[in-house]
Order: sequence, then C-alpha cells, then structure tokens
Amino acid sequence: MLFTYNLALGISCIVALAVVLSLTRRRVYPLPLPPGPRPLPFLGNALQLDTKRPWLTYTAWGKTYGKIIHSCVLGIDLIVINSETIARELLDKRSANYSSRPATPTNKLSGLDFNTAFLPYGETLRQHRKIFHQVLRAEVSLSYHELYSRHANELVINLLGATSDSLQQCVQAYTASLIMTVTYGHLARGHEFFTRVQEITEIGTKILSPEKVAMFITFPFLAKLPFWCFGGAFSQMGRCRELCQQLLNEPFNEVKAQMANGTASHSLVADFLSQAHDDADEDTMKSVALMGSIGGIDTTASALQTFLLAMVLYPDVQARARAEIDQAVGHDKIPCLDDRASLPYLDAILREVLRWYPVGPLGVPHVTSNDDVYGGHFIPKGAIVMVNQWALSRDEDIFPDASRFDPSRHLAVDGKLKDPFVNNFAFGHGRRICPGRWFAENSMWTAVAAILAVLRIDHAKDSNGDKIEVKLEFTTGLAT
Repeated sequence: MLFTYNLALGISCIVALAVVLSLTRRRVYPLPLPPGPRPLPFLGNALQLDTKRPWLTYTAWGKTYGKIIHSCVLGIDLIVINSETIARELLDKRSANYSSRPATPTNKLSGLDFNTAFLPYGETLRQHRKIFHQVLRAEVSLSYHELYSRHANELVINLLGATSDSLQQCVQAYTASLIMTVTYGHLARGHEFFTRVQEITEIGTKILSPEKVAMFITFPFLAKLPFWCFGGAFSQMGRCRELCQQLLNEPFNEVKAQMANGTASHSLVADFLSQAHDDADEDTMKSVALMGSIGGIDTTASALQTFLLAMVLYPDVQARARAEIDQAVGHDKIPCLDDRASLPYLDAILREVLRWYPVGPLGVPHVTSNDDVYGGHFIPKGAIVMVNQWALSRDEDIFPDASRFDPSRHLAVDGKLKDPFVNNFAFGHGRRICPGRWFAENSMWTAVAAILAVLRIDHAKDSNGDKIEVKLEFTTGLAT
C-alpha cells in the first residue's frame, strides 16, 4: 500500500512538473484565436468543464463568446462549433483540412485502434469506408427491407411482453440482431458476442472521455506505465484489449468455418471471403465488421429509446402518427419502406428524435491538418475541433421552443419534409460523415413504423393502477 501511494505521489509530481514546463511555453499566432473563457494557469479550462456533460458547458460559453469558441485543456487547443452554418463551412467545404482525428493513445492501449471512427485520415480509412460503402450505401441499404421488417416485427412482439425495466434490452436486441445478421450472418454464440460488445462499450465510455484522452496526449510517457498504476477505469484497458481481440477474430473465424462446410448465410463477411480482394486484407475486414457492430448497436438503440420516451410524453404526436399510418396504409397492415413516401410525419418524428436529444452530443472530434482562418480568427494546426450537436439542437433561431418535441417543425407548409434525412447533423459532417447513415435511418424508420402501427405507448401503472410519472432524464456515455 505504501509503495502504491509513493508511486502515485511520484507520478503526480512528474505530471505537475510536465504541466509547468509544457504550458508555460507561450505560442504566438498571427491572428487572435476564437473567443473563449480565460484559461487557468497550467490546466487551461479543464476545471471549468462539466466533465459528465461538457456540451452543456460549451453551450453556455457559446451564449457568451459566440458560435465558435476556443478553450484549452492541458495545453491542447479545443475549437468548439456551436453553429450548423459554421460546421458546414469548415467541416464540409474545407473538409481536406478537417477530416483527420486526434491521435488518441488510449485507443491503442485499450485495443480500440481498429475503430473506423477514430482512424486518422489516410489509406486505412479509405479502405474501411470503401467496404462500408459497398454494403451500406443508399441503394444497398434499401435492399435489406425484408430483413428490417422481420426484425421490427420481432421487436414489436418482444415489446408486448416487456416491462418498463426491460424496454432497453428489447430495443438493444433489435439493433444488435439486425446489425449482426447483416455483418456476420447467423452466429452460434450471438448473445455472447453482444454481451462482449456491451462490455467494450462500457469500458470505452470510461476511458475515452475528453479529459482522460487529453492527459495521455499531453503526457505520452503515461502510456508506458502499467495500467494498475492509475487504478479505476484505466485498469480495465487490458480487459478491453482482450475483448477486442476476441471479437475481431472469433466471429470472423466462425463465418469462415461456415463457408467451409456450406452453412454460411449471406453477410458482409461471407461476401468478402467468397471474393478476391486486392485492396483489403482479412485484418481490415475484421476491423470493419466489428466496427459496424459496435458503432451501430448503441447509437440506434439510444435513438429508439428516445423515441419511446417522446411517445409517452407527447401522446398527441403519437396519435397524429398513428392517424397518418391508418390513412395511408390501413388498419390491417404494418408499414414497410415501400410506404415511406406517403408517411412524411413519420420521417419528421425521426428527425425530431435525433434533434431533441442527440445521441452523440459532441460527435467525434476532428483535428486540423493545417492552420486555418475563419471570421478573422486563427485556428491552429493540430487543434481539436468539435461540433456541439447539443447547441445545434437548441438553436432557437432554427428550432423555436427547442426543448419541446415537435416533429411538425421539420415539415413545410404543404406537409412535405424540409430537408433530406441523411443531411441531419447527427450523422456528422464532411468526409467523416457516418457511412452507415442510410442503414441506420432505414432500420429506425421500420422499427418506429411497426411500433406505432401495432402498439399504444403509455405510462406504466403502479400496483393501484395509477399512472407512474416519467422523468426526462438521460444517462451519459459514448451515446446518451
């Protein structure tokens, strides 16, 4: 115990000394940085952040300093964008400079460096996105319509027997089974695969927070220390790395064995193994397959849980959506993607779900490849750039009464949708826009349509038959 205490004290002294040495070197820029809060000596703005909900801090700062702000954490420049217009100007129109990701030492330490979302811009990323495009682009995603409907019908059946405590498991089972079927086909140990994915996600939530990542970026020598030196979440990085290796290899090898004995079903991995590839090897395919599963399960499930919550809190919206379904499709049929064009209010509900409580309030951070200037302010090379989706969702100029769930805000006067769904800021920007956005929207739309066509979503009742009030509360993590 004394050794551990002395080691921790020594590390603290080294860190403190490194902070002093690294942050007292003042940098001179040709133009002022974007406005922002005054940093504290050495630590920057680290102690001023709500570490569990930093997007709320950035939104509050935006009201004081403007739509684009500068802050710093341990000497790392952070540029936070609180405007959709600015996000599109920089990340879309200047995408060559804003398409890479920060070097994140914790990714490699925890075995998460296969993750497409965190790859720096380069050849490996292009290989990943090419494979994703082949199986998840718009027209291919539509071809899965029977698969969406089959799994959505199973979801409805499961929800019929669910309690308020098991709703989350039902929704996660829908997204997991759907994505895993497309990626790997039918796995003998699918439940075990999903359980491991959940464990990886839980560990990643703890070790990938911005302040923890910043600590390892600023002090790279920390990566050379054994995990147990840090305690807490960091001690789980070894377990995370072990899980990643299992999930990269085991399901892939199972599909390979199914191919050999002729029992493999159609899937992304089976298609890959059945064809010759000059531009991608098995390790790349393993990474893409696992990333597709990890990246899609929690995000889609989180959005669907938000939908269920909104339907309880806004029964008028639920009633209008059901009336639209009854009029356009009828009482004796569950809507499918062929009916989508005649159900614009249903699409408006999905847009509002993603706006009302964004799944990833800060998205995935970008990093500048070169110096840039915007609005007379200097954005230095190597700055981490984040789009504050929460601030975008609460822009009263675009979304009046923004805290209210109101799908009609996405409809024009003639009742048609205002904007294409895939342009929603929830899917990111520029060259790093989510490659699975069409698959995600199709799977969400099909689930929402089936639920509204069959079920009436209402408050749970207590033992006396009285309505149990619902509190509008969200947990935080990699997805809200």
